Amino acid sequence: MSAAPYSALADLLGQVTPHVSPAELHGHLLGYLCAGVELDDATWLGAAAELLTQPQGVWPEALGMALKGLRAMSAKELGDGEMAVVVLLPGDDMPLVERSRALGQWCQGFLAGFGLAGASLSLSEDAQEVLTDLAAIAQIAGEANDSDEAEGDYMEVQEYLRVAPLLLFSEARRSLRQAQSDSAKNTLH
Repeated sequence: MSAAPYSALADLLGQVTPHVSPAELHGHLLGYLCAGVELDDATWLGAAAELLTQPQGVWPEALGMALKGLRAMSAKELGDGEMAVVVLLPGDDMPLVERSRALGQWCQGFLAGFGLAGASLSLSEDAQEVLTDLAAIAQIAGEANDSDEAEGDYMEVQEYLRVAPLLLFSEARRSLRQAQSDSAKNTLH
């Protein structure tokens, strides 16, 4: 991803809070969506306000518009059955240590959003393994060196993050459909 969308959102978030990165915010959003939550703009802005610990009324209008656009883009990617999602991370022109730190922040945000939204999901072993992997990646402290090997590792993890949410999204949908089917069967008896 180019650095422009990440940097633009970072500038907008910096006007509200210095504690939430664009990567964490995007991970949080995808976590909610992958847990099967139908997020409209109002619900997403409310969830974002909680994460940012700032009421929506104090945000610049441009931030609200950017958050709505991010939600629409992410929901479309998941709904269109894409083979991978766009992960909002700093561009390749940024130091590897900063990009690695953002990977960890993205995973932290994803796990928080997924956990808040999907507490009652019944997930397969594969999906649980993905969540375990994301928890491990979330521990990245940004201590990477700039070697070719470290760059290769970063790219591998980034690719994993582009496909892992899709597995969780399909698992959540399956779990929710099963719960609805079970509920309908119980209602009929």
